Amino acid sequence: MAAEPRLTRDDAAYVARLARIDLTDEELDRYAGQLATVLGHAADIAALDTEGVEPTAHPLPLRNVTRPDEPQPSLDRAEVLAQAPAVEDSRFRVPRILAEAP
Repeated sequence: MAAEPRLTRDDAAYVARLARIDLTDEELDRYAGQLATVLGHAADIAALDTEGVEPTAHPLPLRNVTRPDEPQPSLDRAEVLAQAPAVEDSRFRVPRILAEAP
């Protein structure tokens, strides 16, 4: 097991600045310790002998279990639109977003 890296408040402040996160002094102290623990675990994993271990994205064999994409009966359009708060040209009317021009 690798020794836990020593990180200072300045190291934590540097990472917080890169992430554009404003931290209090108390948070810097706490997160410096937590970041050191995370880096220690990463060092433990990096030290493992992975010679002959095939790369994988998941530890268990998975397969696609979705159903076939086939047309199915759906809701009646007129009935659904009748329940909408606002309708325009046979479609749901929603508020404009991101200051789009009319």
